[in-house]
Amino acid sequence: MKELLDLFWTFARIGGLTFGGGYAMLPILQREVVEKRRWVTDEELMDYYAIGQCTPGVIAVNTATFVGQKTKGLAGGIVATLGVVFPSLVIITVIAGFIQNFADLEIVKNAFAGIRVCVCVLIVNAVIKLLKSSVVDKETLVIYAAVSVGAILTSVSPIVFVLLAGVAGILLQKWKGRASK
Repeated sequence: MKELLDLFWTFARIGGLTFGGGYAMLPILQREVVEKRRWVTDEELMDYYAIGQCTPGVIAVNTATFVGQKTKGLAGGIVATLGVVFPSLVIITVIAGFIQNFADLEIVKNAFAGIRVCVCVLIVNAVIKLLKSSVVDKETLVIYAAVSVGAILTSVSPIVFVLLAGVAGILLQKWKGRASK
């Protein structure tokens, strides 16, 4: 029970302190569940994040579900999901009651503009950390470059990129295996 409460409060804290959506949550998730608690590895977190992006629902919720399930099974998945959603539910309910009264104030607009910039920096920092552990050789650099160019130049669904990158990873591994024989 103690572990389930720890899961709930960890994800409630992450959910309550992350502004800007699932991508902004990545550096906090990495610090809390990989570095601090060691519930998952960097690679597992990246896998959960990629799958979470391709499955229906919110990336942060999906990722919390995967981490919780890995940590404490079905109960862990449910508890982590409830934890990450709980703060947002409370905060959004309160804000919804008051936002119309304050949305047009210049100070509120400026605050949101500053928060958006901060979230961008947090996302870039998370991407750099993940990039260092993901692009480990020439083959993964080629996959990274191809997906980057494709994502910038097209409006193809992220699901397609994830599937193609997975196939490319499999094919490159087979090719490397044959080349080494």
